[in-house]
Amino acid sequence: MKDVSKISAREAALELEYIAKEMAKADVAYYQDDEPYLTDSQYDALKLRNELLEKRFPELIRNDSPSKRVGAPIQSDFKKIEHRVPMLSLADIFSKSELEDYINSIKRFLNTTDDIEFMVEPKMDGLSFSARYEHGHLIYAVTRGDGKSGEDITENIKTIKCLPQVVLNYEFPDIIEMRGEVYMSKADFFALNEKNKAEGKKIFANPRNAAAGSLRQLDANITKQRNLSLLVYTWGDVSEICWKSQSEFLKKAKIWGFPVNEYNKLCFHTSEIMDYFENLEKIRSGLPYDIDGVVYKVNKLDLQARLGFLTRVPRWAVAHKFEAEKAITRVENIRVQVGRTGALTPVADLEPVNVGGVMVSHATLHNEDEIKRKDIRIGDYVVVQRAGDVIPQILSVLKEKRGQNVVEFEFPLVCPECGAHAVRQEGEAVRRCSGGLSCPAQAIESLKHFVSREAFDIEGLGDKIIEDFYQDGILKHPDDIFTLEERNNGDDLFFNTQGLHIEQRPGWGIKSAQNLFKSIKDKRKISLPRFIYALGIRQIGAATALLIAKNYGDFDNFYQAMKMGDISKLLTIDGIGQAMADDIIEFFKEPHNIDIIEKLRLYVAIEKFEDQTNYNSPIAGKTIVFTGTLESLTRAEAKAKANSLGAKVAGSVSSHTDFVVEGKDAGSKAKKAKELGIQILSEDEFLRMIG
Repeated sequence: MKDVSKISAREAALELEYIAKEMAKADVAYYQDDEPYLTDSQYDALKLRNELLEKRFPELIRNDSPSKRVGAPIQSDFKKIEHRVPMLSLADIFSKSELEDYINSIKRFLNTTDDIEFMVEPKMDGLSFSARYEHGHLIYAVTRGDGKSGEDITENIKTIKCLPQVVLNYEFPDIIEMRGEVYMSKADFFALNEKNKAEGKKIFANPRNAAAGSLRQLDANITKQRNLSLLVYTWGDVSEICWKSQSEFLKKAKIWGFPVNEYNKLCFHTSEIMDYFENLEKIRSGLPYDIDGVVYKVNKLDLQARLGFLTRVPRWAVAHKFEAEKAITRVENIRVQVGRTGALTPVADLEPVNVGGVMVSHATLHNEDEIKRKDIRIGDYVVVQRAGDVIPQILSVLKEKRGQNVVEFEFPLVCPECGAHAVRQEGEAVRRCSGGLSCPAQAIESLKHFVSREAFDIEGLGDKIIEDFYQDGILKHPDDIFTLEERNNGDDLFFNTQGLHIEQRPGWGIKSAQNLFKSIKDKRKISLPRFIYALGIRQIGAATALLIAKNYGDFDNFYQAMKMGDISKLLTIDGIGQAMADDIIEFFKEPHNIDIIEKLRLYVAIEKFEDQTNYNSPIAGKTIVFTGTLESLTRAEAKAKANSLGAKVAGSVSSHTDFVVEGKDAGSKAKKAKELGIQILSEDEFLRMIG
């Protein structure tokens, strides 16, 4: 991976787009489906990379950036409840040096050299909840959800015996939300999986998934059978705070009858905190439940109030993550999967091994160079690491245990799905299938992309449904979506190998089929940027699709130019280079793609792009750099405002910069602007300038 300091703005934009999509997909898998898509370490690595890129290129911060969200939007049959006080996430650290930096930053902020009291608590690996009590009675309970609202799990949480439904204590506030984590013990997890295996039911990947799946049952009787537990660690909305510290709150919570973690500890020195972390890491495998780190909270509430919050995390608390757990197992097979863009990705099938409570049986191998670099072969014994998922990473090969007949793995030169040539272009790490949409694997992934949130956003066509409909011949190409209702209601069932109408299929009914058809009807008109993005052209993300729409205005203009191979206008767009232009032209050279576009235009109205930018504003055409902390606007709001007024927002100061807008604690950018003689505006001056 390229060093952030050496990456270009265009490369950063593409990478930020990729990270946003990967983490959004991971959030949905983790919070909605209870089936993690990335390991904790992979997720944390993406999160850290995103932070570094956004720090260097603040003008590229996306509206869907992972730094702007908590969890995933609610998408279930549970009632939605808004949190009176948001349920925020925590920033992460991963080393002793980062812990020291964090504590020093707290001291600098508070302008003190005195030791700070920290309440140190194990970070439970479960499902966060908030239970609201009024006059001592449990009113409702809700999941974290996206941090702003969650799912109503009241009836389910009532089945957890250790949560009091009535609190008769004169100190208990009239209104309070008790917050904590629902979890399943390792013993109950293994017992549940053994039971499910014997009955042919779902096997859960780890205790966290089992707890989340159990708590989010529509039938509370099922939840009751799952032996869930919980611990309380904080509060939300409250009528009156009658405690002065986190430690005092935990003591009161215990008196009120709520379970709290017995390993919570008040620490006063960095060395004491680090000793706690290291000791807990040593005994974590012997704990009856899963933890994935330690949470440090400034203990005194008056100091918490002074420290306040960053964008979406408290400044007074941080999570210190454990290193991923490791185990040794054997590679039974290496198979190659094919993605939407034809990328061939190798996956190792492993002899199942228990790593920290999770039965691991697969590991991604990334690409053929990774296999060669680590010299991974079928039959090898390998070290795998896991951080909460079933698709971990292979760290190394134990070559001393390699058998004599273990041969080097040969990466396929043809697509394993369709047999077309698998080509690797110069400078790329990935080998790709040349079969295009005639390749079944690419067709399925392209359909998923076509209906995704930033494309046509068709509710009711999830990944599993797309796969089922494709395998049964119901959907083969994107245009098939818009004839689905007509074909389903007709007598000709040639498209359905099972001979069933959609409402007759397992898990479907008249209502769900009607909802799907309505959702499709509602998407027969689409904006130009969404349509371009939905086509799935390689390298064209949502941001680039918007740039194309702005510059061409109408799909016909773009379409005809691309069919003619005219990229002259395309190359004038800031952010689109020769390689990207080549990929766009290649897409429109493919007759199959042209055929699909022509069919789509029979069913879909593509709106012309109306540019709302005010090019007559005082800053139209100017290049602006924002530095420091703004008071009346967030950085994202300031950038959006400047863009809407025709300005270009840059992340660094250069001779091409027209204005630098200086907020509080401005750093090197303001200094460089002075050296270059660039006009510096205060926030108020900027606001007056734009009216």
